[in-house]
Amino acid sequence: MKVAVLYARPRSVYHQIEGCDVFDARRDARSYRGRLPVIAHPPCRAWGRLAHMSKATTEERQLAFHAVGAVRRCGGVLEHPAWSSLWREAGLPLPGEPLDAAGGWTLPVFQGHAGHRAPKDTWLYIVGINRRALPSFPFGLGHPPGRVELMGKREREATPPDFARWLVDLATACDRREVEP
Repeated sequence: MKVAVLYARPRSVYHQIEGCDVFDARRDARSYRGRLPVIAHPPCRAWGRLAHMSKATTEERQLAFHAVGAVRRCGGVLEHPAWSSLWREAGLPLPGEPLDAAGGWTLPVFQGHAGHRAPKDTWLYIVGINRRALPSFPFGLGHPPGRVELMGKREREATPPDFARWLVDLATACDRREVEP
């Protein structure tokens, strides 16, 4: 295995990508004690722009803090919606800010540049790789077309295959031992 994928959806594309140790609803991501770099997709409904309408429990909110801890401990990447309130509550650096105490930084991306049918403005909290060492990504200029609001929940939340493969490449390149806070 190359990476551990925490909080994946049960039918996630990660199940088809070689080298992924996937923790979905059947395997509690909180049980992960390994040292592989992680890709973390903690539930976001309690943290996004519509959090005030969410029925997320306190326990569900805590999963995001566990994911931040796993990324800081093992290296890797946490994916969440842009402007997620998790950044403020967990003390994560905003895009363009200096590294945090764990050596982490935030990269803003549009998943629409990597296969999502809508822009899906996303922030990635990354630990274990220098900004200049990122694997190639089909970053585009401008705002991708489409609207998340017009999609069903499953499609809206799905990680596009090209984006998932890029996250695997990114997490694989992360080395927690190389981080200099």
